[in-house]
Amino acid sequence: MPVLQIMQMLHELNDIHAEMRAWRHRIHRHPELAFQEEHTAELVATVLKEAGLHVETGIAGTGVVATLENGPGPAIGLRADMDALPLQELNTFEHR
Repeated sequence: MPVLQIMQMLHELNDIHAEMRAWRHRIHRHPELAFQEEHTAELVATVLKEAGLHVETGIAGTGVVATLENGPGPAIGLRADMDALPLQELNTFEHR
């Protein structure tokens, strides 16, 4: 990937850094256990749809699958957990 293209991507990511951080804080403020991540799944699906991806919801209950079409060629898969663990955190972060 050319350096100019990488720099452009970094610039675009920097532009949405605060918004991405707000998403993370929102998810951490409202933790949901496995197979109960209704609000988290809704947020993830909404954000991905707004980004122009094709989104499927309700996968195994609360799972979300998004597809970004970019023509033929190599494909990448990404998996992420959305569920919380049933524990009490000892930190004092506002978004815990």
